[in-house]
Amino acid sequence: MLFPESWLREFCDPPLSTAELADLLTMSGMEVESLEPVAPPFEKVVVAQVLAVERHPNADRLNVCTVDAGSGTNLTIVCGAPNVRTGMKVPCALVGAVLPPAEEGGAPFAIKLGKLRGVESQGMLCSARELKLSDDHAGLLELPADATLGRDVREQLQLDDRLFTLKLTPNLAHGLSVYGVAREVAALTGATLATPAVPTVAVKHGDTLSVKVEAPDLCGRFSGRIIRNVNPAAKTPAWMVERLRRCGQRPVAALVDISNYVMFESGQPSHIFDLDKIHGGLHVRWGRQGESLELLNGDTIEVDATVGVIADDKAVESLAGIMGGEATAVSDATRNIYVEAAFWWPEAVAGRSRRFNFTTDAGHRFERGVDPAQTAANIERISQLVQEICGGEAGPIDDQVVNLPRREPVRLRPSRAARVIGMPVTQAQCAGVMQRLGLPFAEAPDLLTVTPPSWRFDLAIEEDLIEEVIRVLGYATLPDAPPVAVVTPRVRSETQRSPHALRRAMAALDYQEVINFGFVDARWEHELAGNADPIKVLNPIASQQSVMRSGLVGSLVHVLRFNLARKAPRVRVFELGRVFRRDASVADAERCVAGVAQPLRLGGLAWGLAEEAQWARKERAVDFFDVKGDIELLLAPRVARFVATSHPALHPGRCAAVELDGVPIGFVGELHPKWRQDYELPSAPVLFELDAEALQRRDVPVHTPVARQQSAWRDLALIVGDAVSHDSLMQAIDAGPQRLIRSAQLFDVYKPATPTAEIPAGKRSLAVRLELLDDAATLTDERIDAEVARIVETLHARLGARLRA
Repeated sequence: MLFPESWLREFCDPPLSTAELADLLTMSGMEVESLEPVAPPFEKVVVAQVLAVERHPNADRLNVCTVDAGSGTNLTIVCGAPNVRTGMKVPCALVGAVLPPAEEGGAPFAIKLGKLRGVESQGMLCSARELKLSDDHAGLLELPADATLGRDVREQLQLDDRLFTLKLTPNLAHGLSVYGVAREVAALTGATLATPAVPTVAVKHGDTLSVKVEAPDLCGRFSGRIIRNVNPAAKTPAWMVERLRRCGQRPVAALVDISNYVMFESGQPSHIFDLDKIHGGLHVRWGRQGESLELLNGDTIEVDATVGVIADDKAVESLAGIMGGEATAVSDATRNIYVEAAFWWPEAVAGRSRRFNFTTDAGHRFERGVDPAQTAANIERISQLVQEICGGEAGPIDDQVVNLPRREPVRLRPSRAARVIGMPVTQAQCAGVMQRLGLPFAEAPDLLTVTPPSWRFDLAIEEDLIEEVIRVLGYATLPDAPPVAVVTPRVRSETQRSPHALRRAMAALDYQEVINFGFVDARWEHELAGNADPIKVLNPIASQQSVMRSGLVGSLVHVLRFNLARKAPRVRVFELGRVFRRDASVADAERCVAGVAQPLRLGGLAWGLAEEAQWARKERAVDFFDVKGDIELLLAPRVARFVATSHPALHPGRCAAVELDGVPIGFVGELHPKWRQDYELPSAPVLFELDAEALQRRDVPVHTPVARQQSAWRDLALIVGDAVSHDSLMQAIDAGPQRLIRSAQLFDVYKPATPTAEIPAGKRSLAVRLELLDDAATLTDERIDAEVARIVETLHARLGARLRA
């Protein structure tokens, strides 16, 4: 919600500074997201009138202007604006004036006495762009004819005004207008609220338009009026244009501007039809399958039975509560109009515009709730402005009240309010708050029965009223009270590490954290997670975020593509986030939905160089074993086992399941070539995803004394089949009673280019280094040889291995 401070103070002007007013609104729940000046600082720019214009003697595109700046002495100013003419009033920067910098970050521009092509110029006539009021640089900024000569332009145009941007939560629909915010300020400060008096427009004819409300669950009240003989080409007054601009609305044409102006003023959206383009009467109903509508923004949409429409006898003419249609839009040829203001049920409008991939100010208001009591009054306000600006003859208002919201009384107990708020609150204070807010109520001992007014859709339970009490009394009135209970910190077990510890560990491994939405594209789930039935979002914020993710791979690939589009040479990212999976065993809980498990997962992706470019090392791309090593470091001192597996997102020959104590906790692997091509990646990244709960568990460190004996080392060169893996080799060495083997490490793999008698086809040589140690006694050659012989015998029995000669 964007609006100028000056407009707000016309309705309510409390004795507060701009900063104090912003703080008041923020502390009352209407957060002021930004507070900006209407114009940047500049000085010595005044209203001036061009008295004469002559061609420059030495330049074809310059003019020499005689200007009256209200100082009593006419000025000679050289000007190149194409729209300069005798009699117009414009901003004039006098000698010594300081204008805003031409570019952001530049230095202010000082006006000096100088010569242009031999003619002295005693100032500068300014465009809106030169004063940083807009991007319009087609010519000089023309001021109103009644502007006072010599007056500071900042005063003339109210450029010392400030723009408030409010970040309103959905329950604050009553704050979506300048008058609505002023009503809140009046309640909070006790300042007088100036309610604008809207005179009843004289009725000059008895014509009405037939309107039939066929869907009471769509439209609760429909008001309309015919105005004939309007002039649509009339110019919108400068004051209205400026207010609309300061509300972030681009002026269009007088009739459209009037409708938008009243919406910002009162919060009631409306629509103006070209009466002569309506066929027969209007029908307010739900859409029908197969019907289409060309909207004012140029889009053509297909409606169905869940979308409200306004139709005439031939076709759909408007999307109810959201946007009008092109077929009945007003134009310069319009002579007769039909002004409509209605109450659309919030449930009937919510989410409809997002289905068609756009939003409107009208839809934003109606889906939160618009005061149904003011439709006829807003018709009168629009009629008044139309007649003042465009002329016309008004007919009677046709006001159909069909199905208005029932406002059930809400009970407020001051004693309970005091307990909830945490400080003493009297019944008189509660009654005073209700009175200031304009909420009708009846009193009884320790009880106020409040009837919410028509403009408050957020008052339904007692807690809503308690919030209003402390909001108006002020959160600053809450006492500073220490906790009554003893605050005992929860000490985390040594066998657990926190999610933050996982983040620090990943950062130490040269990964950067990313945070993604839990809502993802359904394509990612089908292709990268193999999930044919993902959990769908009932009201997605975008079509690309229509399902809940069951894994982190899709999000990480999306981050990679985002970085590659910005020419990132190396990407190493991780995410610690929840995924959402169907699980019938999950019951309702504080953080869970029945039937949906939400485990915490840690996912990572590495792409590009294995290490940053460095003169002493050769560059190489990251591979499976780099990321495998990262996982081992992350789990240390616990030892994971990597078992070949398959995954829908990963390369079938470069993918492994990660097991910890025999339990699968995740996977690691290279992206499948098909998905690398489909997602337009220059090379395949390596990804992993692990169960965060398993990662958080860790063994308590146990003291191990320094060995009193020295280790012995033996190397074995074994001839084994090509199918024998490193994992099976290590398992075979570890099999049986471990008397002396402390560790085993594969340090060489050899396969001759052509088969030999020693290493025939289908065989290869694996070299293993064994560490042997006996803590109790020094090893002898006899004991070492016996242990090595046992290992060789075990390997032969299990894997068919033999010693290489």
